[in-house]
Amino acid sequence: MSKSYDAVVIGAGSVGTPTAMYLASGGLSVLCLDGNASAGQGSNKCAIGGIRATHSEPAKVRLCLDSISIFSTWRDSEGDDIGWLRGGYTYVAYDQGIADLLKKILPVQRSAGLDIDWADPDKIASIVPGIRREGLLGGTWSPGDGSASPMESACAFCRKARRAGAEFRFGEAVTGMEIRGNRVAAVVTGSGRYPCGWVVNCSGSRAREVAGMAGAEVQVDPDCHEAGVTEAVERFFTPMVVDIRSIPGSANYYFYQHTTGQVVFCITPDPPIQGICTRETSEFLPLVAKRMVGLLPRLANLKVRRTWRGTYPQTPDGSPLIGRVGPENHIAALGMCGQGFMLGPGTGALVSRLITGTMRPGDSEVLAAFDPARRFGGGEALK
Repeated sequence: MSKSYDAVVIGAGSVGTPTAMYLASGGLSVLCLDGNASAGQGSNKCAIGGIRATHSEPAKVRLCLDSISIFSTWRDSEGDDIGWLRGGYTYVAYDQGIADLLKKILPVQRSAGLDIDWADPDKIASIVPGIRREGLLGGTWSPGDGSASPMESACAFCRKARRAGAEFRFGEAVTGMEIRGNRVAAVVTGSGRYPCGWVVNCSGSRAREVAGMAGAEVQVDPDCHEAGVTEAVERFFTPMVVDIRSIPGSANYYFYQHTTGQVVFCITPDPPIQGICTRETSEFLPLVAKRMVGLLPRLANLKVRRTWRGTYPQTPDGSPLIGRVGPENHIAALGMCGQGFMLGPGTGALVSRLITGTMRPGDSEVLAAFDPARRFGGGEALK
């Protein structure tokens, strides 16, 4: 007879691994299934490591503040060095429309608990030495944001989950679910059948496919983004620098200097490149390099060591889907829109509280904002 679990988590990535960790730490018997060889081997390993609570959606601000609390205290509480660096985030403005947008959402961000302010050009120049001053109107500065290593974090969360009793089965992609009445009775892979009390779907870019196994429909469609990393050099700036000006070929780009001294960077293609292809392109590096050097000329002589491509599971409004969908015991934690790494620990803790009935004040409001059945409209201004 197959062993039964209180919860089966589908996906051992940026969201699934901390979800398994929090559920197991809450006393539940947990099985986490993933088709890859180890934790964090899907989209997680393509993340560049940025962790920000600087969003325009208040619920996302709150959830990422929870994540930052976890990342920033991990070494002291658990002993693992996950590469946390509180370097801050700055969104720079070179045209009045962007400056007005960034200033407009400041009250919303502050009301959600974010430490953020408008910085004049002199302040931005002190935060990012050598930034192009011509046309610089200022920008926002969020000193509490930061970065960490996606792979070190995934491994650390996996180790703690196992210490708490969670089981992980790698190389086992989910192939189906058994439905009885309005519940998922068991999760099925090519190697076994696993009866369960709850299913938490953290399947990333497989969201539509896996939700469909439960008879549920979710509006998640992946697109492709490319990133790169330079050689290591002595530190010359600290924050993640984000430029949301749109030009032909790209909607925005962003970069920061890692704890190792390497500069890590990414760009958002415009129009989006739909699908799950992870082959690098020849267009990416010339496009992003020109934009980065134009903003911070000191980058010009750095050698790029490698580039890579990953997927962003997108929703229509740029916010995740978290909560019940389809069968009454099927919980979605999907559609992170490329922000799964920064949202993951906060999401895992939230899902655990939902399942164990230990909700905190404010949790219901966050779940309402991310309800998979919500009516999509507008969009997150700082996707």
